[in-house]
Amino acid sequence: MATLDSQPHFLYKIVPSTAAVREPLPDRLPVSELDESSGFIHLSMSSQVPNTLKFFFSEEPLVYILRIDYSNVVQDIIWESPDGKVCGPRPGEGLFPHLYNGLKLGKDEVESIAIWKNDDGWDKALKGAKPWLLY
Repeated sequence: MATLDSQPHFLYKIVPSTAAVREPLPDRLPVSELDESSGFIHLSMSSQVPNTLKFFFSEEPLVYILRIDYSNVVQDIIWESPDGKVCGPRPGEGLFPHLYNGLKLGKDEVESIAIWKNDDGWDKALKGAKPWLLY
């Protein structure tokens, strides 16, 4: 496992509009095809969210952003490089948090949820998210 200079308080999971997240959250949310085939849940740190949005979710009209308290999942996180076959090189973004807990993400892991709209790109949503999108 990689060592970070300081541990994040939160990690984030971006969920497309086609997999609507409803409250109250269930014990286990449906898993994306990418997560299923990878065998882990792909997460991002706050600094990685903008490029993840722009790379994977550029055509989505809206996304659900799940904020996960790092202390609740730290024992199941492995810090790894993004798979080059999936997203190509992403210089400067460092290692990504991958959740290896049997593909479980639900009410016990998710601290809060935000819904962001794609308004000709994600910049407006990201600007408005600064108070909530925390390291």
